[in-house]
Amino acid sequence: MLQPAENNSPKSQFPSNPNSAPLKTIGSPVEQATIGRSLVIKGEVSGSESLYIDGRIEGTVNLADNRVTIGRNGIVAANITAREVVIMGKVQGNIQCTDRLDIRGEGSLTGDVVTQRISVEDGAVLKGSVQVRAAEHKNEKAHHQAQAKPASTDQARPAAAEEPKAAAARAGA
Repeated sequence: MLQPAENNSPKSQFPSNPNSAPLKTIGSPVEQATIGRSLVIKGEVSGSESLYIDGRIEGTVNLADNRVTIGRNGIVAANITAREVVIMGKVQGNIQCTDRLDIRGEGSLTGDVVTQRISVEDGAVLKGSVQVRAAEHKNEKAHHQAQAKPASTDQARPAAAEEPKAAAARAGA
């Protein structure tokens, strides 16, 4: 029984090495810069790769086609423009996303948001206005149509309600 175990263990080692290599290659194409806990940046941050912020930024962050993640230790006092924003720390400023905003349970955002999708977990803090672009256009049309229809039915209802009252007043008089 020891021999099959020895034979299986080298065989299992060889496949695990090639398997570990693809895992590394899967992680490497995702380029992500990191701003560490002790770093403080004042000014404009822009680029063409994703950014993980665990330090402090004051100014503007412009990574339009990428993801910005504010880590648990991250403190950002800046307007952020990105494809996707994930907040686990504290952000004070306006956010504009072309895809989605995700505020995790320990995250905090004070500022206005314009995005296509938003997720706010239990325990998260959000102070400001939220504008959801994709749904807004559809809702505007539905909202305008809904306003037009009830307005006409509301106008018809009071008139109909007044007629029985007037008829009752005439009948009583």
